[in-house]
Amino acid sequence: MKIVSVVGARPEFIQAAPISRALRSRHREILVHTGQHYDYEMSAVFFRELGLPAPDYNLEVGSGPHGQQTGEMLARMEQVLMAEEPDWVLVRGDTNSTLAGALAAAKLHIPVGHIEAGLRSFNRWMPEEINRIVADHVADLLFCPTPTAVDNLRAEGITEGVHLVGDVMYEAILYNLPLAERKSQVLDRLGLSPGGYLLLTVHRAENTDILENLQAILEAVDRLTEPVVFPAHPRTRRCLAQLSWEPGPNVLLVEPQGYFDTLVLEKNARLLLTDSGGMQKEAYCLGTPCITLRAQTEWVETVEAGWNRLVGADTERIVRAVHTFSPPAERPSLYGDGKTGEAIVRALEGRG
Repeated sequence: MKIVSVVGARPEFIQAAPISRALRSRHREILVHTGQHYDYEMSAVFFRELGLPAPDYNLEVGSGPHGQQTGEMLARMEQVLMAEEPDWVLVRGDTNSTLAGALAAAKLHIPVGHIEAGLRSFNRWMPEEINRIVADHVADLLFCPTPTAVDNLRAEGITEGVHLVGDVMYEAILYNLPLAERKSQVLDRLGLSPGGYLLLTVHRAENTDILENLQAILEAVDRLTEPVVFPAHPRTRRCLAQLSWEPGPNVLLVEPQGYFDTLVLEKNARLLLTDSGGMQKEAYCLGTPCITLRAQTEWVETVEAGWNRLVGADTERIVRAVHTFSPPAERPSLYGDGKTGEAIVRALEGRG
């Protein structure tokens, strides 16, 4: 089989690596990078660290408003698919790259497989929610990480082609954490000790496009006394500049980190504060308590297990959670057996 795999953003690079290893052992994979994340720290460093093959195509779309960015991806993706004529197109997650890849393939009548299918925050204000819903409804195979995701699809009338395969990012953690701990020097470089700092990330539109929300988060950070490591997404930095915010003496504002350094920072933080879906899940897998700067999450199992607390962009709730949140001793397995890539390839072969 010939499979086109679409990637464009950090979580998709991570997800692609285990699947590429399984695919390329017996099939041909064409890797298409949309260029959604295009600077080195957000893109090339992940390919290098993950051992991900160089993209066969880089669409070089770059940033822009949602409609413009998705439209450019759609037009350029269509040309690639018409030239390659693959048996399947694989998309993953909930980005504009996901939406463009799924729509381009569906309109050309090429079967679509959606990795991380069935996730729902039930907040349609989020662009990511629209992307994942549309991708699910045009996909032919839907690869779900959790039983909750399967239930969400069933509630929307999607039962054909649904496979519970576990979570591919969990597989990536199992494979890469020993490498990261061996190679990363981020703790020494930043002068950090295990358990001696908080890790903060903010990038979702609900917290960057609405400056009142970002201001509330920053006010909470300003009231903390523990060291806070804040790797800032380029879009977030622009918003920080709009607010004229300057980090206090306890805040270490740094550039986005590579995958290995990020894993080590997540694993050794006392708490993770984030609005990232993928990092909520990574924190759970690594045993790091998570405070989520959103009112909803698609990873509801982490909340139900007591390891993730939703606080939104509420200054008082954030500060209170930092001082009081303590997860239970038990951390049940939620995300499969760590062999998701192979399960996905077997499902593709069954439909090939």
